[in-house]
Amino acid sequence: MPTSHPMQINEILNLIITLNPQSLLDVGVGFGKFGFLAREYLELWDGREAYGDWQRRVDGIEAHEAYITPLQRQIYDQIHIGDASRVLPSLTQRYDLILLVDIIEHFDQEPGLALLRQCLSLGRNLVVSTPRNFFPQKAAFGNSYETHRFHWQEEHFKPLADQFTYPNDQSLIVFMGQDALAVFRRVTGQERGRVL
Repeated sequence: MPTSHPMQINEILNLIITLNPQSLLDVGVGFGKFGFLAREYLELWDGREAYGDWQRRVDGIEAHEAYITPLQRQIYDQIHIGDASRVLPSLTQRYDLILLVDIIEHFDQEPGLALLRQCLSLGRNLVVSTPRNFFPQKAAFGNSYETHRFHWQEEHFKPLADQFTYPNDQSLIVFMGQDALAVFRRVTGQERGRVL
C-alpha cells in the first residue's frame, strides 16, 4: 500500500529528529508521510520562522508513479520514479539519512541485501522498518511492487553495519550506519551504550 501503519510513526520520527539530517532520501515515497514529517519537524521547528524556506534536501524514490501527486511534489525536492534497486546506482547525491519504511519486505532476501548495501554506500545512515509478523500481500492499488516476498528478521541485518533495534511491538525498526552509536546513546539516554 502507499502507506504504512501508524504504530511506528513516533519511533521513526524520533530517530529522524535525533539524527537531525541535512539531507534525507525516502525510498518508497507512497503517500509522502515521512517526507512531510521530516519537513515539518526538521524545518519548522528549527527556530527560523521562515515557512516554506526549505534549507534541507528531502528526496524520494517511488516505483509506482501513480502514487505521486502534487502533494508529494510540494514536499520533496526531487522524486525519482522507478525500482529503487535500479534508481539508487544512478544517484550521485549522498544523504545523511535514507529511509526504507515498510519497503524491504517487498524484496526477496538476496535482492534486499543488495538494496541495503546500495543504501549504505549512498547514505551515512539508514532506517529500515518492516513488519514483525509477516503476512501475505499481493499486488494492490494496481501496483505489483506491493507483493510481500520475504520475512525480514533482526539477524538478516546484523552483518551490514553498526546498528541497533528501536523497540516497537509491531515493526522491526533498525537504525544502522556511521552515527548508530551516537543516535543510540541519545534515544536511550545511555552515556555508554553498545551497538550491535
